[in-house]
Amino acid sequence: MRSASNRKLCGAIFDIPSKNKQLAVIEETIADPGFWNNQEASQKVMQERKRLEAFVHQDRSVTTLVSDIDTLFELGREGEDVGAELAREFDKLRKLVDHLETNMLLSGENDHCGAIVTIHPGAGGTESQDWAEMLLRMYLRWAERNGFSAAVTDRLEGEGAGIKSATVEIDGDNCFGLLQSEIGVHRLVRISPFDANARRHTSFASVFVIPLIDDDVKIDIKTEDIRIDVFRASGAGGQHVNRTESAVRFTHIPTGIVVQCQNERSQHKNRAAALKQLRARLYEYEMDKRRAAEKKLEDSKADANFGSQIRSYVLAPYRMVKDLRSRYSVGDVDRLLDGDMEDMIHAYLVWKKTGKTFGDSSKDDLAD
Repeated sequence: MRSASNRKLCGAIFDIPSKNKQLAVIEETIADPGFWNNQEASQKVMQERKRLEAFVHQDRSVTTLVSDIDTLFELGREGEDVGAELAREFDKLRKLVDHLETNMLLSGENDHCGAIVTIHPGAGGTESQDWAEMLLRMYLRWAERNGFSAAVTDRLEGEGAGIKSATVEIDGDNCFGLLQSEIGVHRLVRISPFDANARRHTSFASVFVIPLIDDDVKIDIKTEDIRIDVFRASGAGGQHVNRTESAVRFTHIPTGIVVQCQNERSQHKNRAAALKQLRARLYEYEMDKRRAAEKKLEDSKADANFGSQIRSYVLAPYRMVKDLRSRYSVGDVDRLLDGDMEDMIHAYLVWKKTGKTFGDSSKDDLAD
């Protein structure tokens, strides 16, 4: 009886009958002999099938977990020691429900898109350059953990350590919606590995995220409005990359927007990647103008310095990461920096949607 009730509940949440009907229509479309004649259209159909299949899989997962928990309760009533197993199953269910809630909180026009993430060090010199590289690694590890594709399209090495700037494209479902939580200034407090006296230092880095828009979004870019510069790529990459002018920089003269790409060996490929980024930047520029009455994403690009941070990462004298908007804190700093950002992102989205905060504010302004 419970299983039937659980199935009915999950079916209502996911609207599985409707999803199955849509899948059936897609399968008929794919079976058509001419389906692959239009590669662009067929890829979109395949992506939609993948999205619908994910809904069906999530429905089955929730139903299975709830059914397993019901069974464990029955065994417990019969005298079995199921406490540890129940705790594990409830933890799995909590994580799955949080994941589903996170996706339901994404309702923005471009939340489903991939993302272009740009990182710049702020006040702090070498310290901040190293901190910027740590953030880059965190986002790359997050993408890897979630099965998203990620490519560093531009990276300017720091002097001695870290990076002066980096741009990474992360492509996958809802990447932009999820990574909006990262827009702003990130503050790090730690014992400096670059200080011979082992003193505590505070470093800053700014992160900005724009949507990786679909190719079918029409953006009018006039040739005469673009200045194109080519130069030798910097950093690692082999003799060919460093000896030929394969790196490309586009400057959009009317808006002053500058993008560059140097990760490919071919100048042609770098041009294509840079143009893709320019289209995304111009699209977001136009969207910002349309949303003039609302708070623009650009407002979050505050100076990377004291008093402007959205999140603090403290490695000394204690260890904690705290988001200063949602008040959500994490004690396992290493796990977060290794890309396990799901709980932090979920808390931000809940705060953004409902205004709900987590925990107290006793350590908002962490030690200098």
